[in-house]
Amino acid sequence: MISFDDVSKRWGDNEVLRSLNFDVRSGEKVSIIGPSGSGKTTILRILMTLETPDTGLVTVNGDTLWDVKPGSRPKETKQMRETRRHVGMVFQQFNLFPHMTALENVIEAPIRVLKLGKDEARQRSTDLLEMVGLSKHLDHKPPQLSGGQQQRVAIARALAMRPKVMLFDEPTSALDPELIGEVLNVIRELAVTTDMTMLMVTHEMRFAEEISDRVVMFDHGSVVEQGPPGEIFKAPKEERTKSFLHAVLSH
Repeated sequence: MISFDDVSKRWGDNEVLRSLNFDVRSGEKVSIIGPSGSGKTTILRILMTLETPDTGLVTVNGDTLWDVKPGSRPKETKQMRETRRHVGMVFQQFNLFPHMTALENVIEAPIRVLKLGKDEARQRSTDLLEMVGLSKHLDHKPPQLSGGQQQRVAIARALAMRPKVMLFDEPTSALDPELIGEVLNVIRELAVTTDMTMLMVTHEMRFAEEISDRVVMFDHGSVVEQGPPGEIFKAPKEERTKSFLHAVLSH
C-alpha cells in the first residue's frame, strides 16, 4: 500500500531521511518509534505532500506520489492530488476551525473535496462523530471541547474522506494524561475493526505493542530494526533499540 524507494530528505547539513527503503502492506498496522528528530514525522509529511523528498520514489496503492530525481524540483500534478486523497492524517495539534462546530469541521472536506451532497455529508459526519463518542457534541465548537474531544473530532474529520491509509503523528502528545486513553481507545477500535492501513508515530510504547502488526525503530533517518511488537519490545537485537526502549520505558 505504501512504498518508499531510496527516499532522501535533507535540511541543510541535517540528513533527515537517508536513502530510505520502507514498505507497508495493505491493511497493516505499523508503529514507528524512535528519538525526537530522527525523521519519523517526515515520513508522514511526505505522504501528505506537506514535504518534498530530495530524491526517491514514493507510491501509495500502486500510484506514484513522488518520483524525484537528483537535482529536480517536482511540481504538484493531478495524479499527485488524486493519490494524496487516499491518505488521511491526524496531527499532534488538532487544527480544527475554531469558528465551526464539530459537525461543520467534519462536513467541510467531503463537500468541498469529494463533492458530496450536503445531506450525505451530514449523515456520514454524524455517524463518524457518533463512532468516536461525540454524538452529544455535534453543535459544540472547539473551545467548548476538551483536548481529547477535539482530537476525536480530528480523527472523525480524517475518516470522513474515506482514506485507504490513516497516518497518526503522535496523536496524544498534546493531551493531558487523563485524556490520552479516550483517544487511544478510538484508534484501538479502528485498528481492530477495520482493514485500513495505519501508520502511527508514537511514544505510547505499550499501545504500540498492543495494536501493531509491526514496530519500526527509527534513528538518524534510517530504520534501525523492525519486527513484530513482541520481538522488538521483549527481545530487540540492536543496541540502539535496547538503549532507546530502556530510556523510555524506565520513566
